[in-house]
Amino acid sequence: MDKFVITGGTALRGEIAANGSKNSALPALAAALLTEEPVILHRVPRVRDIRTMERLLVDIGTGVEVDGQTVRLHTPKIVSPEAPYELVKTMRASSLVLGPLVARSGRARVSLPGGCAIGTRPINLHILGLEQLGATIHQSHGYIEAVAPEGLRGATVYFDRITVTGTEDLLMAAVLAKGETVLRNAAREPEVVDLADLLIKMGAKIEGAGTSTIRVQGVERLGGAEHTIIADRIEAGTFLVAGAITGGDLTVTECNPEHVGALVSKMQQAGIDVTQPDATSLRVRSTGRFRSVDMTTEEYPGFATDLQAQYMALMTQAEGIAIVVETIFENRFMHAPELARMGANIRIDGKQAMVAGPRSLTGAGVTASDLRASASLVLGALVAKGETVIDRVYHIDRGYEKIEAKLAAVGAKIHRAE
Repeated sequence: MDKFVITGGTALRGEIAANGSKNSALPALAAALLTEEPVILHRVPRVRDIRTMERLLVDIGTGVEVDGQTVRLHTPKIVSPEAPYELVKTMRASSLVLGPLVARSGRARVSLPGGCAIGTRPINLHILGLEQLGATIHQSHGYIEAVAPEGLRGATVYFDRITVTGTEDLLMAAVLAKGETVLRNAAREPEVVDLADLLIKMGAKIEGAGTSTIRVQGVERLGGAEHTIIADRIEAGTFLVAGAITGGDLTVTECNPEHVGALVSKMQQAGIDVTQPDATSLRVRSTGRFRSVDMTTEEYPGFATDLQAQYMALMTQAEGIAIVVETIFENRFMHAPELARMGANIRIDGKQAMVAGPRSLTGAGVTASDLRASASLVLGALVAKGETVIDRVYHIDRGYEKIEAKLAAVGAKIHRAE
């Protein structure tokens, strides 16, 4: 397995571009199953999770052509409406094909995801929603089978808790259902809005995406479309923290500043200089001295859970004690013991972590446990004295495209060792 070898202590300076959003591209790829016409997606990051989804779509019957960050998808016929365990276990977002398959072919067989390093991500909200739209659901041998031979029908679906993938899955199912579907307590994340924008280009009738109530008027069929994926707000946020934690002067380009507003607000409260040079850029300037600020993860537009680990790394260098509360996932502090190996002072108590700083981190051998945890270890290593070796970087490859090359281009001493 590959490792990252990082020698810390260098301030990052220059410009670094954000990629297209992995979490937006995944449902967009699944949406191509809804039509027999071609769908062309631009700015699709070439990360491990995307390749996994493309493999799954090929098995289902989609022709997939990749040219750089442009992907052309064509599904004239659903050959096999199934998402096998071998793929779902490596990427839980594979369950996003459930809604489109039932809507298009009247049948889907999708493996239950099983456990996850950062806690359970139940698929029950997807299942309950599809049942309300008229699908018959059976579970056996670790698989969910959904059948709707007469097609889905519109209904009002209320999510007991906000779920991004559940909202996306039901939104894709509803666009081909008969009549009106109303999704209440829907997720408001930018990725949901981006999916709705694509579906509308394909001919769907959707109102309210980006609010807690989404209304969908079902149509008989969807057509092809061409769409550009939004910027990855988590990657952009990770780079902002990298600039701040190293005491650098870094401009993150090709991003949407509004989408990382909660992070920028916390950084500014800490005394870090974050400005917006233009509509698609953010500049962070730091002397490496800033104060601790408490943070609680929330659904959008609150502080993203996918930036919690990175923020914790930042707070190891802040003056004072920061209380970080994780409300979205259980077991999402697995990076804390690894940061502690580097010298961080972190105490975990249930869903909250107390981070005392500033601490002088030192290089060590550490192991990545999940995608965002691995990003926090990279950030810690960038400011640590000496050499840090991060094992299992396949986790970071799931969501960051060539992060080592991007960071090296702005001054980081980092390389990949096979």
